[in-house]
Amino acid sequence: MKEVRENLLEVHLNGLLQTNDKVALKEITRQLHLENVVGDKVFGSFAENLAFLLEALRKGDRTSSCPVLFILDEFDLFVHHKNQTLLYNLFDISQSAQTPVTVIGLTCRQDILELLEKRVKSRFSHRQIYLMNSFDFKQYIRIFKEQLSLPDEFPDESFAQKWNNNVQHLSEDKTVKDILQNLFHYTKDLRSLHLLLMLAVSNVTVHHPLTTASDLQEASKQIRMDSKANIVHGLSVLEICLIIAMKHLNDVYEGEPFNFQMVYNGERNTSTLQTLNHLLSPNFFFPSVTDTEFQKFIQRKAHCMYNFEKPVVMKAFEHLLQLELVKPIERPSVRVQREYLLMKLVLDNNQIMDALQAYPNCPTDVKQWAASSLSWL
Repeated sequence: MKEVRENLLEVHLNGLLQTNDKVALKEITRQLHLENVVGDKVFGSFAENLAFLLEALRKGDRTSSCPVLFILDEFDLFVHHKNQTLLYNLFDISQSAQTPVTVIGLTCRQDILELLEKRVKSRFSHRQIYLMNSFDFKQYIRIFKEQLSLPDEFPDESFAQKWNNNVQHLSEDKTVKDILQNLFHYTKDLRSLHLLLMLAVSNVTVHHPLTTASDLQEASKQIRMDSKANIVHGLSVLEICLIIAMKHLNDVYEGEPFNFQMVYNGERNTSTLQTLNHLLSPNFFFPSVTDTEFQKFIQRKAHCMYNFEKPVVMKAFEHLLQLELVKPIERPSVRVQREYLLMKLVLDNNQIMDALQAYPNCPTDVKQWAASSLSWL
């Protein structure tokens, strides 16, 4: 491998860093040490700049030219560059007789070939190697230690020894093993492990010089954090009550769509039922709920909602729509008032209940209402 490295030029590009072809071209110029060749030359366009660089690479023939290895990490992100110009030219030059060029793309997407343009795909060799993580948990622990340990050439030898001893201790700690085992069973992707370690190491300070098991625990919570549930923590009590009303509608009607009027009134009038039955399957028919029973339940458990005027409640409902906690199942129409647009709740019952437990100063009545069952209706 060392001999190979000495006999070829490597160019490493990353789709997260080189976000367009112009930036990628500058990085290729830097890594190939062609800055002096380019010098202060002013190019009229990107195409002219790329043509000049490719011409510099094509000098000589395959026997005298130094091979160039292009490694494109996050290859799927390069596919989204305008017209896929960079990929087209790299694949094209790899087939030319002047310069020996090899292009290797790394990606997690198995449908990557479907994203390539026809002209780019025609120049692709269609050689694909699938690499699956086959290591067991013991090897995963070893990788954890290798990634977190400091190298022997670290300047501060005494700190490096303390740090590496601490890493060894962490790898034997039961709490840390449980965290790593949960992540291992969830995904063997090493990028998830890197994210966990990055979040844990970011807590290191002068006064907190070593990573602890609690740092890894907190990092694990951040990784597994439910973004939708986090949004609920910032909602008003009125918006929470609207979500709970939708939750109960989902429980009673088995996840069928609803509209604002049904949530606000807690009832389904005849015209609403007829509209829903017409829009949905002809084989499905909504059961009716006694208006007085449902209204009594709402008034007893969520009377705080009725301290607001209907336009205020509507505004809260629209805010939930903007946050995408509620999504429409049909396009808005001028013939249908916004109160009667069919919606669905994105949150499930577990997410709602977990968010309520962490909601600061949540009224007891609201919690009791959320935990109650409407199966008796």
